[in-house]
Amino acid sequence: MATLATAGQADKHCSLGEGDAGVQEPWKSSPVSGESVGHRLKAAQFLREAEKNRRQIEKLEKERTLTVQCRKNGWTDVCGELEEYENVLAEKRNAEKMNLQKQLVKIHNGVGKFQRQLIDVKPTPELIERLKEIMSEVEISINSLKEEQRSCFEELLKEERTCKQEITAYEKKIENWNLAINSDPKLPIAPKTRPPDRDLPPEVRALETFLQRTGGPYGGWDQYDHQTFLKVWTKHNGQPAYRKEAKLYLPGKTLEEIEQHEDWYQELLNLQDRKREAIQRWKARKHQERQARIQNQQETEEAKRREEETKNQVDLQRSEEGKRKAARRLEEWREEKKRKEEQDEEQRLAEVIQRRRQEKEERRRQLEVKLTIEEQLRLRRKEEEEQERRRREEEEREMDERRRQAAKGIKRFNERDLHKVEAKLSEKQMREKLEEERQKRIAAHLKEKVDGHISRDPSRLTRPTKGWEERMKHIGPSGGGPVLQMFHRAVPSWRQGL
Repeated sequence: MATLATAGQADKHCSLGEGDAGVQEPWKSSPVSGESVGHRLKAAQFLREAEKNRRQIEKLEKERTLTVQCRKNGWTDVCGELEEYENVLAEKRNAEKMNLQKQLVKIHNGVGKFQRQLIDVKPTPELIERLKEIMSEVEISINSLKEEQRSCFEELLKEERTCKQEITAYEKKIENWNLAINSDPKLPIAPKTRPPDRDLPPEVRALETFLQRTGGPYGGWDQYDHQTFLKVWTKHNGQPAYRKEAKLYLPGKTLEEIEQHEDWYQELLNLQDRKREAIQRWKARKHQERQARIQNQQETEEAKRREEETKNQVDLQRSEEGKRKAARRLEEWREEKKRKEEQDEEQRLAEVIQRRRQEKEERRRQLEVKLTIEEQLRLRRKEEEEQERRRREEEEREMDERRRQAAKGIKRFNERDLHKVEAKLSEKQMREKLEEERQKRIAAHLKEKVDGHISRDPSRLTRPTKGWEERMKHIGPSGGGPVLQMFHRAVPSWRQGL
């Protein structure tokens, strides 16, 4: 059983790993994929673990020889039950695989639809809303798948722990088989307990006697076997069909022992119901007795109360007079207090009125001071404005006077400049006139000189001048020999021969 449960769990892991591998490619190609490196490492580790579990399942399937051993030993009923249980587990695994594949195909279709919506489209509000809806549907599908797988894993882990506990219990039970067993395995000797109390109800004594006679609270069975029997019996609500499954969970018990234990348990339930009813009756009787005691106590207290009321009536009459006197004194004190409070109130009102008058007078005085200050400020501003106006008028008069003086000065300077210009112009005209007369005299003088006849002498151009002749007297003729070499400027190589 533990092997089958472990195989079912490993097959679940394997199917989930294959589904994840099948849906991994669409998410890789999706433009909205943003898985981190850590998530990819976790996915790779999960796939490796799933592959390891798959190989282990294959190995266990090959090494499974339980059916063959059961057939060799003649346990045909156990073999058939195991085969039926294995077929049920296989059907469950196949159904879970199909459901998982459908969910993965749904997620894959949603991702493909999202990808198709992103091909050659313009971003519009309608498209964005449609993409949001598709993304939300895919996210809801993924979350539901994760939640379903998580719940399946938790159930499988619980079943695995239960199987481990069962295997441990069976191992302990097999170890205890080597010990000495009782002569009567059906009805083992019950442990010694204290004798039943004679004051207890007969139903309680009957239950304790039954437990002592039949082997304690578990009917002579082991606690774990009894708990297993109760789990199967409760699962089937006591129907006879539970015996097959109980025989599967209790291989060390025969059907006759299981039926005897069932009869014992039904008798135990009957005795427990009787005990519960007896306890209820005992509680009702105790409740009635307690009510009777309470009623008697109330009657006694009522008599004592009446006596105390009679005594208190006398004391009340005595204290009434004192209360009336105290009331008169209290009333006088209240009137005196009220009178004092009225006087204090009148005094307070008078003080409030006086304070308000003082505040009103103070506000009036402040208002007068404020008006006086405002009047002084107004007069001062008016005086300053008058001074400013006078100052501006004075400045304007000064500016007018300056403009008149400046106009007079400009007129005088203009007349002076005009006289100077006229004097310079007359002087210039005089100089021009004298210059013109001088030029006329020079021209007349020159005209008198050049009036004579001059003959043409062409040789005069090549004849040395007087200055040159005077110079040559002191310096002889230069260079009388032939010219051997004449220097010229150098000619570049690129111009030679042109």
